[in-house]
Amino acid sequence: MTWQPVPGPIKNTAFVFLKPLAVTDAMKALVKKTFADKGISIEKEGLIEAADIDKKQLIDKHYYAIASKATLLTPDKLNVPADKFKAQFGLEWDDVLKDGKALNATDACAKFEIDAEGLDKMWGQAKKDKNLVKLGGGFYCAKLEKDGKGPFYVFNGFFMTMRAGFVKPGASVYYYVVEWDPKKLSWSDFRGKVLGPTDPADAPKDSLRGGALADWKGLGLPSEPNTGENCVHASASPFEGLAERMNWLGWRADKDSWGKELLKVLRPKQIKDWSIDPQVSYGDLQAPTVKSIYDSLEDMDAQDCLDKCKEIGDWRPLKKPKFKKVKSITPDAKGVNVIVKVVKAPVKVEGSDNLQECVVGDDTATITISLRSDVQAAACKVGSAIRLQNVHVRMVKGFIRLVVDKWSACKAADAASVDFEAVSDAKDMSATEYELGEA
Repeated sequence: MTWQPVPGPIKNTAFVFLKPLAVTDAMKALVKKTFADKGISIEKEGLIEAADIDKKQLIDKHYYAIASKATLLTPDKLNVPADKFKAQFGLEWDDVLKDGKALNATDACAKFEIDAEGLDKMWGQAKKDKNLVKLGGGFYCAKLEKDGKGPFYVFNGFFMTMRAGFVKPGASVYYYVVEWDPKKLSWSDFRGKVLGPTDPADAPKDSLRGGALADWKGLGLPSEPNTGENCVHASASPFEGLAERMNWLGWRADKDSWGKELLKVLRPKQIKDWSIDPQVSYGDLQAPTVKSIYDSLEDMDAQDCLDKCKEIGDWRPLKKPKFKKVKSITPDAKGVNVIVKVVKAPVKVEGSDNLQECVVGDDTATITISLRSDVQAAACKVGSAIRLQNVHVRMVKGFIRLVVDKWSACKAADAASVDFEAVSDAKDMSATEYELGEA
């Protein structure tokens, strides 16, 4: 046995980039100085030009939740809430789709023979005319027509101007892969104090966004930074940082320092699926939290993020119980779920203080059940439908008894779950005598 150094904490690793209008030498210098002052090391940096951003759809994948409806998917692949669509436009969604009247933003530009700016103007007019509906988070549809063309129902048309700023000739982003010790700087402070809030006006003066606002002319920016054009993007969590490195730089999780740690708790497919920010469920089994994965992990430091990823990745919903018919119950049956009606009321078993038996059945057979409490017995009124879950068979002198114990459910059944009217008395499962034989 030899002495070994105690491993340090897993470092926070983020992806940061200057947006196209902020790619100036002075802004790069501000970024380097700010990171150096805050103890953040730059592991890699470089330029990504508009042609690559366009060809590889990097900005589309970056803003996937919005862009998927605008450029990446066609309307037939979208989950459009038909009730909201009809409430706004007075049409059945299926009919609009069948008639070819639904378009994503890319196809709308082609159909109307306009560019991103032209579509943005039409989108703004539709909003003013109240010909637009919000279908979900980052999911909008507008009724558009122009010069005798249309009407067409267009999804997320506003994204095209956002995209155009990244893919127009001469545009580029300048990126940084950065690391720091979470003990010295939390992820929350990295975003709030180093990057600065979304609105530069609210940002500390020594943050990137605050510094850009304070000296935007000296930094060579074309206009004063604001919420819509705030100069710098940075990952909101270690997981989002990995997803962004995989998208923008083509990195693989197994080649990334934090990604290697994540692969210890998640499968590669989970990482890939989560990189487009789906809704995930976790927490309480009866009433789970349902939230986007990015929002669920926001502002967590490296180790906390790994722990949360494992919790979410391991979470499984309660399985919906499978119900069987009474005639299929066998002497070795366990974990049985049945919907039955009470045929004979509970009676106390001779020689027992708390054991009661009653006869129940469905449209296939009857069976005798053993009850262990007065509460269970009270639910078994003649003619009532009851739901028995997680019950098991016990053989009593060679005859089947279906046992309802403290681990079982014995409750009134919902009317919708009862799929029969009358109980069949053609077969009594507890009347057949069994004996043990050779296996």
